[in-house]
Amino acid sequence: MLLAEDDRAIRHALERALTLEGYQVTAVADGVEALAQAHRNPPDVLVLDVMMPGIDGLQVCRVLRAEGDRTPILMLTALVETADRIAGLDAGADDYVVKPFDVEEVFARLRALLRRTSAVPVPGGGAEGPVREAQVPSDRQVEAAGLRMDLQARRAWRGERELELTRTEFELLELLARNAGIVLDHSTIYDRIWGYDFGPGSKNLAVYVGYLRRKLDEPGAPQLIHTVRGVGYVLRED
Repeated sequence: MLLAEDDRAIRHALERALTLEGYQVTAVADGVEALAQAHRNPPDVLVLDVMMPGIDGLQVCRVLRAEGDRTPILMLTALVETADRIAGLDAGADDYVVKPFDVEEVFARLRALLRRTSAVPVPGGGAEGPVREAQVPSDRQVEAAGLRMDLQARRAWRGERELELTRTEFELLELLARNAGIVLDHSTIYDRIWGYDFGPGSKNLAVYVGYLRRKLDEPGAPQLIHTVRGVGYVLRED
């Protein structure tokens, strides 16, 4: 694991906690060193602080994604507005934790990210973690409502237009497409995609759905992901 955090106290405390949890941690204080370490010794997962001097966490994320690096990235941020979270998703992050955070939440989110990366040991969660039905493709292709997904290549299209999706976005779209026409409640989606329920006050799912809609929607074309108030979401082409 690579941890990049410029606050020395937070960096040292988190490095110690992660080490005790069973992770092998390389901790650095800025984005420049984070990129150097990521290129030198590619980690299984990255934990990046958003606000760092010089090259910040978002820039590190953008550089790695532009290079084709799909390593799971968990962002640490003191920014709580939805627009700030969307900026992290735009940069290619897979999840985020808002400061101040409970270290147990960091552990849980890391376990969820690593469970979605095959053959990576998950400290505190078994060798590979539980496998959920939504992450086990029964065939190579999923097609629904004008969408086509190649599960092995992790590529998706709406019509002829290919969609540029992060790992979490792809898995969320796959879950909705596999259950096209069925309303999935919030708890089910959280359990299938993240491995646990964030609770009724969380905006995490709404942020990802909003970001996915931005990539799916086309002028003059039907909206595909619909909100069912008080219940959840459904993928269908009206």
